[in-house]
Amino acid sequence: MHYTYFVGLDVSKNFFHACLIDSSQNVLFNQSYPLDYQGIKSFTKALPQGLKKSILIGIESSGCYHLNLITYLVNHNFTCVILNPILIKNFAKLSLRKTKTDAIDAKTIAIFLSQFHQKLPPQAFTSEEFKDLARERERISQEIAKRKNNLEKLVVVTFPELERTVNIYNTSILKLLEKFPSAKAIKKASLEEIENILSSQKGKKPAISAKEIKALAEYSIAQNWPAKEYILSRTIQELFFLQETLKEIEKLLKSACKEISACQDLDILLSIEGIGEITALHFLAEIQDIKRFQSYKQLIAYAGLDPAVYESGNFKGKSKISKRGNRHLRRVVWLMSINVIRHNPIFWSYFERRKRQGLPYKKAVLATAHKLLRIIYALLKYKKYFDPSTYHNIPSQGGFYYAYNFS
Repeated sequence: MHYTYFVGLDVSKNFFHACLIDSSQNVLFNQSYPLDYQGIKSFTKALPQGLKKSILIGIESSGCYHLNLITYLVNHNFTCVILNPILIKNFAKLSLRKTKTDAIDAKTIAIFLSQFHQKLPPQAFTSEEFKDLARERERISQEIAKRKNNLEKLVVVTFPELERTVNIYNTSILKLLEKFPSAKAIKKASLEEIENILSSQKGKKPAISAKEIKALAEYSIAQNWPAKEYILSRTIQELFFLQETLKEIEKLLKSACKEISACQDLDILLSIEGIGEITALHFLAEIQDIKRFQSYKQLIAYAGLDPAVYESGNFKGKSKISKRGNRHLRRVVWLMSINVIRHNPIFWSYFERRKRQGLPYKKAVLATAHKLLRIIYALLKYKKYFDPSTYHNIPSQGGFYYAYNFS
């Protein structure tokens, strides 16, 4: 699309600076506004009226500060793009001047837009909450893992025999330890109390009886640890709360996927054996829209899985992944790759072949991740489902064979 005007926005917590230039990079205004309703209204009134389609607004991603502003502008039919700060930083280095102000930053963004707007991918602003939910679920999952790690260390001290004998993450066992958080406490508990706790919980029953637990407690080497008992009980309460929160977030995540009409994309991902629903939801939340990427190479780079080669003269450094992309997406792709290797014969075969060629485990997984992303890109772009039976027999027209047949 042809644009006549370019606007660079530099946003802080309470203010934003706007610079408007024309296609010849003449500055039409460069002004600061308060980040409130009146400030945004004043800014939009200062733009050329009746020419929204000829105006491109660029805003540097600034954590959470830019969200309300960019959403307001998009909702009022302005064309906006969110820019990676690394791009603007590197572009600014082309200038020999070291001065840095909000006005200069806004002008730099506007000039960057005027020069490179045709190479920028389409933007997707409808899935911000979808992404927020996915990242909150990721955070909660990490918190659960921390609680479980701490819990195991505490049980090893307060009741080591139980930890060696049974799965302590069984709901019934956790409920028992919440009330009686040590061998000493279980010694004092009646057999009836223990049996009531074990039998009252839903789900899989523990592979141990109340009598056996009492017997373990009688001969336990655990000493008196009142502080650790208290911490263990509290940790289990926190674990239950986090697990319930995780279930609620997963429901919201599925609803958010439906709201942005990504159900078909979800089904496409699930057609690949080894990719689960929750992992697929995380993947879609992070990429937002496959149309943002002009090729599978851009998708790989966005995940930070593209190779970074260091060479200078006769020196050749080790090739590593750049890790300059989306770390949340990179984590999801790694998990997806591990799972398809375990459960999908096609990817397992490719992984084994790369290992036979001399790649160590992690690099073989990385090679498989590249293959997986290439296939996913083609499937989502052409709205096709993964069909292993036609893996080597897809026509080459339209590039789809290339996306599938990566030998």
